Amino acid sequence: MAFEKLASLNEVPPGGLIEIVRGSDLYALCNVEGEIRALSGTCPHQGGPLGQGALDGGFITCPWHAWEFDTATGVCLFNDEIRVPTYSVRVESGEILVDLPEVNRAGHA
Repeated sequence: MAFEKLASLNEVPPGGLIEIVRGSDLYALCNVEGEIRALSGTCPHQGGPLGQGALDGGFITCPWHAWEFDTATGVCLFNDEIRVPTYSVRVESGEILVDLPEVNRAGHA
C-alpha cells in the first residue's frame, strides 16, 4: 500500500464530507472534529455513494437507503458483520494523503 493525495485539507472542513473518484473507485473523506478519515465510498448494500451522504458526528449515512457506518471502523450500525474498508490517513503540508491498496492505484496517474 502507498499513500496518495486525494484532496487538500481546505476541501474538508470540520463536519465536512466529500466524495473522491479515482478511476472506477469511490472514496469518502470526512473531517470528524479535526480528524480526517477515509473510507471506501461505495455502500455495500446497493452501491450508494457514501461521499454524497450525510455526516453526523462520526457516522456516515448512505443517501440511497440510509445505511449508517462508523467512519473510524467502517462497521455498519445495524449489523456489525457488514463493513466498508477504511484507510490510514496522513495530512502533510495541507494535503490529505490516504494509504490506498495497490490494486486501487494501478493505472492511476
